[in-house]
Amino acid sequence: MLKLIRPAVSLFVVLSVITGLAYPLLVTAIGRAAFADAAAGSLVMRDGKPIGSRLIGQNFTSPGYFWGRPSATSPLPNNAAASSGSNLGPLNPALLAAVKQRIEVLRAADPGNAAAIPVELVTASGSGLDPHISPAAAAYQLARVAKARGFDTERVETLVRAHTAHRLFGVFGEPRVNVLELNLALDAAH
Repeated sequence: MLKLIRPAVSLFVVLSVITGLAYPLLVTAIGRAAFADAAAGSLVMRDGKPIGSRLIGQNFTSPGYFWGRPSATSPLPNNAAASSGSNLGPLNPALLAAVKQRIEVLRAADPGNAAAIPVELVTASGSGLDPHISPAAAAYQLARVAKARGFDTERVETLVRAHTAHRLFGVFGEPRVNVLELNLALDAAH
């Protein structure tokens, strides 16, 4: 019996060390060497203190800031510990009610804006943590942000263009604007 148990226990110990210690340490070391910023959470620092991450959406509600996508995380918006979508289907009345309420908030924040509201401003992303909006969603909010900050719209539009990331190699992904970085640029320009 001991002849059967000894190899099994030895194999268990060896595989535990390889898969539980060596492999995670190797992958962590490679990640930190090749992708140092992302491996550290892509934190944005101000005065030596972290104020957010370029990878996780922030909950901006002031009219002088660009607003990101709604978050489906709970109990707090953009809660990275509770990443999830709403799981509400397109025919669910709760989704329709949430979208209508978000439209009302956007219209109330900028009553003179009669433009069509981009869909990502009223629907949450799959993770509930999306840090980006489309250039169209930023353009929809331009007048509100410029007015609240006392800027002309051209100045704000220039900041949006400067903070728009384009498709990777001109093919992959969609143009996008990181909301946190854009709002920090607005603060710096103020």
